[in-house]
Amino acid sequence: MRCFTHPDYVFPLPVRHPFPMDKFWRSAAMLEGTAHLSIEDSVPATEADLRRVHTAGYLEKIHRGHLERTEAVKLGLPAGAGLLARSALEVGGTLQATEAAQAEGLACNLAGGTHHAFADRGLGYCVLNDVAIAIRRWQTSAPNLRFFIVDTDAHQGNGTHGIFAADERVFTYSIHVGKNYPAVKTPGRLDVPLPRYVNGTDFLEQLESTLPEAFGEFRPDFCFWITGADLHHNDRFGQMGLDDADFAVRDQFVLELVTRHQVPTAVLYGGGYNRDRVHTARLHAETVRRCAAYWHQHYAEKPTMLPAR
Repeated sequence: MRCFTHPDYVFPLPVRHPFPMDKFWRSAAMLEGTAHLSIEDSVPATEADLRRVHTAGYLEKIHRGHLERTEAVKLGLPAGAGLLARSALEVGGTLQATEAAQAEGLACNLAGGTHHAFADRGLGYCVLNDVAIAIRRWQTSAPNLRFFIVDTDAHQGNGTHGIFAADERVFTYSIHVGKNYPAVKTPGRLDVPLPRYVNGTDFLEQLESTLPEAFGEFRPDFCFWITGADLHHNDRFGQMGLDDADFAVRDQFVLELVTRHQVPTAVLYGGGYNRDRVHTARLHAETVRRCAAYWHQHYAEKPTMLPAR
């Protein structure tokens, strides 16, 4: 299974900044030598690709670092040319993972899933909406393809919901804590709000009772899975109560679902803010390892081409 990353996914932040940039290099290092997995360098998305989703005015404000104070606080990262370049590289990894998954069934960007970014603003450490850019890019050549976004991050994917609110070709599914960030939710096609500190059993029960029917009825051609590591009981911001074993059950369930429906899937990180910073990286890496093992069992040497529409 092909995975994409780059040393420049790590962007320098002030000491004690809450966003764990180290999870990108740590998880990539943990995955070195993993069976059935190859790690390749990401290449940046072009400005033309970014503009498929984001307004020129917003991109210029990020590039020049000219955010209003409120905008800067809501984004949570120091705007400037360096941040934009780093974010374009992350988007590029998702574009590459999308192409690899279309050809080979499963692929992963060792980052991405920046689901809080809207077309004209960034929120919650999300500068650019990588999934939206990947979909809009693909729609230029295949306008009838149907995309399903499975968002199992602990926070609602409000930016992605907003971007695709009027697009019937894209199904946005988000299972998340209801009374958590973002305070004001943007409705998706199917939101599954859960109580704070939901345990693993209840989370999995809700996932298993809501996702399969929606997925089967929509009949997607391609899936983006924003996995999320912030569901863990030791996460600072997720407000869920899953343990490592629950993550394994979640991952197996989603992988079996997309395979049963023969839907190519790009796997993305989403958030993760564990009090043990190394464990954040480990949770991401273990999901990728499970995907690689599953890919080897079900997809290796079985090319996956999307149906013509």
